[in-house]
Amino acid sequence: MGITNKNKRSAPEPAASKKAKTNAKQAKKVESESEADSEDLDISDSEDLDISDDELDTPTADSDDDLDELDNTSVTQNGKDEENSDLSADEDQTESGEAKPVDPNKKSSKEAHAEQRKMLSERKMQRKAGVEVQQVKLLWEKLRIRKPTPPKEVRDKLCDEIWELASEVIKDLVMKHDASRVVQTLVKYSSKERRDTIVASLRGNFYELATSAYGKYLLIKLLHYGSKESREMILDELHGKLRRLMRHREGAYVVEDLYTLYATVEQKHQMIREFWGSEYALFKEAGQDKDIIAVCAESTEKRTLIAKNLVGTISASVEKGSTGFQILHAAMREYVQIFEGKEVSEFIELLAEQFAELVHTPEGCEVACTLIARANAKERKTIIRSLKSHALKLIKNEHGNMVLTVLMMCVDDTVLVGKTFTAEFAEEMHNLVKDKFSRRPFLYLLNGLDPRFFSPTAKKDLLKYQEISLETSKKPQNQRRGEVLKIFTPAFLDAINEHLVDVLAENMGAQFITELVLKAPADEDPEVAMKKSSLLENIIGLFRGDVLEEFHIINKPFSTRLLKTLIQGGAWNNATKQIEVSEVAGIGAEFATALLESIEGQHKVVPWLQSPGSFVIVSIYESLEKNDKKKFKEFSKTLQKVKKEIQEAAMDDNKGAKLLLTLLEK
Repeated sequence: MGITNKNKRSAPEPAASKKAKTNAKQAKKVESESEADSEDLDISDSEDLDISDDELDTPTADSDDDLDELDNTSVTQNGKDEENSDLSADEDQTESGEAKPVDPNKKSSKEAHAEQRKMLSERKMQRKAGVEVQQVKLLWEKLRIRKPTPPKEVRDKLCDEIWELASEVIKDLVMKHDASRVVQTLVKYSSKERRDTIVASLRGNFYELATSAYGKYLLIKLLHYGSKESREMILDELHGKLRRLMRHREGAYVVEDLYTLYATVEQKHQMIREFWGSEYALFKEAGQDKDIIAVCAESTEKRTLIAKNLVGTISASVEKGSTGFQILHAAMREYVQIFEGKEVSEFIELLAEQFAELVHTPEGCEVACTLIARANAKERKTIIRSLKSHALKLIKNEHGNMVLTVLMMCVDDTVLVGKTFTAEFAEEMHNLVKDKFSRRPFLYLLNGLDPRFFSPTAKKDLLKYQEISLETSKKPQNQRRGEVLKIFTPAFLDAINEHLVDVLAENMGAQFITELVLKAPADEDPEVAMKKSSLLENIIGLFRGDVLEEFHIINKPFSTRLLKTLIQGGAWNNATKQIEVSEVAGIGAEFATALLESIEGQHKVVPWLQSPGSFVIVSIYESLEKNDKKKFKEFSKTLQKVKKEIQEAAMDDNKGAKLLLTLLEK
């Protein structure tokens, strides 16, 4: 051994001796390990889970760490690699090289763990309501089984047994992890009377439950399964504390659920008024019959104070990561009705990077649209950048599509709007144009706020934002819309030409194609004109084949409307009760002739007369009569030859055939 060599320096010898002494101390430390652990083990009252094997290994691991620290100390004192080599000798040997004697009283790790588990179990039983908790948990394990679910009789019996044990210690259970889950299950399967009893027994503790990591789930269960009276009791107790809860990590989720899922309209107003300030948090009746605009109109000081309180709560919640909460959006909606001057820019700066979290709720949508309308050019650019990566979710959302529409209505930088969003929508454009929500911004580009596509309420809101934007937007509305449409048109045509079958197979898709052909500009750009011409050719080609087959495109309800509109050269106007002819190349008589040539080339006139396509034949007949007399005469002769088939179709209650027969007999 290096430590007995005279040629070696004598410095390592004390270190080795120290090492041997340390080993001896460690042996004693391991012997008394269980006693030390039982004295030092500190388990909080809120913990109710069994300690895992890994957790129970901790004291031994600490002992090893202590030994490693002593080793390192010895090496540091010697400061040489050769001393480090000496100290790496077998620790189970003494200085003379003899094997260390094994202590017969030393316990194995398995035995130590078992003893610690036993002591932990004893500690649990000694806690307040410890016996009841353990018995309740055993019953709960039977109650929560899902495969198979216990029969109702068994479940009710288990609930009764749990309640008998838990009724007196309910407050001790609700703050613990799995014990709280027991009470949640009990609430779920109990009668209304028992639920009311549980709520009453917890009265005075709802704020504590709301701010507890475990208790909040029980409070949400009480709101979900509780009666109207129970919910009112909970809300009344939390009144005055909502602003504090919104700043709390756990409590914010309780307030959000209470607002969005369980509060009545009047209760929602009451909750929001609490954000106005202390006066409204203390007195429920304060401001009850007034909106925030009316209250702020009473005095400048009151407006300033309410605005300060609102933005304070909003800012704190945004910093906590609660921007997506609907109740916070409702508070923001209050604020944007009264903010002014510098407050506008500061609020936009606060939310600009988190705009995407506003658009999924009606309140958040209103806030987002108002901010876009009030923002200056630089701020709008920041908003567009923040929404870019969320563009698809934005346009597909029930409320988000309105935010995009407002962007198209208000932003003067039409190139930025067009290029940003066409790039994001390109791959999904064929799906977007036939979706209930996502097609609305595109229909706005094509038709403005046409009442066919925008309800009176939606139109009123959009006009309100347009009015607000007049302070910051410079271009005329129609110019702005036309410039954005010009950028989007090639993307529309490319997507529909590539996916024509999919788009035309759905009513909304066929309707969008109709509007695109009639309204999209093509005169100024030869490339766009060519794409539009290709679309008309592709439409005609798609209607080839046997129209009597069940899956032919002619049997789709809106497909015949599309053909009729293109043949007539415009859409029917209900107000004027006549067709509004559009000056678009390739439609009207030109389209009617091309479609008829396709039908006659396949000798399919009779099948068209026997199908929903009979109305298309009527439209061709009327269009040629007005616009191409020569072709009309030829077509009339063709129809006279198949008059017998037309009569048979009319007898089969084909309304198009009946109408055509009437026209032929004039």
